[in-house]
Amino acid sequence: MKIIVVGTSHAGYEAIQTLLKEQPDAELHLYERGDTASFLSCGIQSYLEGIAESLDSLHYATEGSYIEQNVNVHMNSDVVGINPKAKTITVKTTDGETEESYDKLILSPGAAPVRIPIPGADLDNIFYVRGRNWAEKVKTRMGQSKKAVVVGGGYIGIEVAEAFAKVGIETTVIDSLDRVLNTYLDKEFVDVLNENMDQNGLTVRTSEMVKEVVGENGTVKKVVTDKGEYEADTVIMAVGVRPNTKWLQGIVELNPDGTVVIDDYLETSEKDIFAMGDATKIPFAPNHGKKLIALASNARRQGVIAAKNILEKKVKMPEVSGTSGLTLFDYKLASTGVKDIDQDSIDAEVASTFVVENIRPTFIDDEKVMMKIHFEKDSHRIVGAQLMSTYDVTASINVLSVAISSGWTLEKLAFADFFFQPGFNRPWNYLNVLAQKALDDNFDSEKF
Repeated sequence: MKIIVVGTSHAGYEAIQTLLKEQPDAELHLYERGDTASFLSCGIQSYLEGIAESLDSLHYATEGSYIEQNVNVHMNSDVVGINPKAKTITVKTTDGETEESYDKLILSPGAAPVRIPIPGADLDNIFYVRGRNWAEKVKTRMGQSKKAVVVGGGYIGIEVAEAFAKVGIETTVIDSLDRVLNTYLDKEFVDVLNENMDQNGLTVRTSEMVKEVVGENGTVKKVVTDKGEYEADTVIMAVGVRPNTKWLQGIVELNPDGTVVIDDYLETSEKDIFAMGDATKIPFAPNHGKKLIALASNARRQGVIAAKNILEKKVKMPEVSGTSGLTLFDYKLASTGVKDIDQDSIDAEVASTFVVENIRPTFIDDEKVMMKIHFEKDSHRIVGAQLMSTYDVTASINVLSVAISSGWTLEKLAFADFFFQPGFNRPWNYLNVLAQKALDDNFDSEKF
């Protein structure tokens, strides 16, 4: 059996590793349009900040490691077409186009950075943050930049802006929404982060729409918004990504947003063609619907599941909650499920509770955690949560993610079994207290 996997990032990598175990006798072919394989884009901030010493360290596999595993690797090979009836793909290389046959096909086409159609978008010193080549260009530019503007205040934009600010580059983040990290955190948290970003030399401008990038001699000089102008010698565009699926139109069924339609087992509308990664939607636990959540963790799960379902559909993609975390200057933060911005996606009325609690008894220290939990008002089913602290409590978001997937109510979390040792937590863990306060039934009478 000949199996072709298109794309070597998280989903493609995991699919290959699973196929090597599940189908050891299969003929495996891996296609990559670039000249390097399996780059960890999530590690770009670490590289920009000098934590990862080289880009080579951000590859979890290479062309050589695939060859050692007897995988047929095809680098600089762009898959540009598919004939599902003939079971062939069209591959474009520097030598032209060829057709290759398959028995089973797994697609991981990924996503491409959104390029906003404004004057000056093609000037020099405008950068995007996606993949190894862009990471290298941005890092090189950091050594020359004095004033930078980052357009977009999501995870990627904020990570790059932080890296620039830490090395003393005058950096401004511009976002069209009313706050940065809008889809990850609610206002209570971002208000604190805004003050902390300002203290660390990072300027944030929200509710502003970029209208133009002005240049001189072909090079960036300033960014113009509907509310002001900002001098810059470097501009980072981080306004999101969109599925790289235009080439699949008319081949497999696509959703209106360009994502590939897949069933519970990741098979597309065409038999023996599976799809995964940032070009697909996944089951969303809070509302039992489907949602586009471009996270490496989701892509890895899909890679395993697609590979396991090659011969027989036996493993469904589980519901997830879009759980993620981030460090930003002095704070560590994490979120899962719905927030204020998307709580209307839940059929029931959603309520929320925000609290600030001590992590440990005061005789240990006074470290605090900010927490918020979203839940169905009548049933008390948990549908979302956020945590933030200067102390690293981010792993606790995994508890809340599991709680959402398991259909837990506030009552269950209020009495959940967590260990107690003063050096780590309180007799009632802060997650217990969060649920108790949401129920207006706080059992923790101790003055911690």
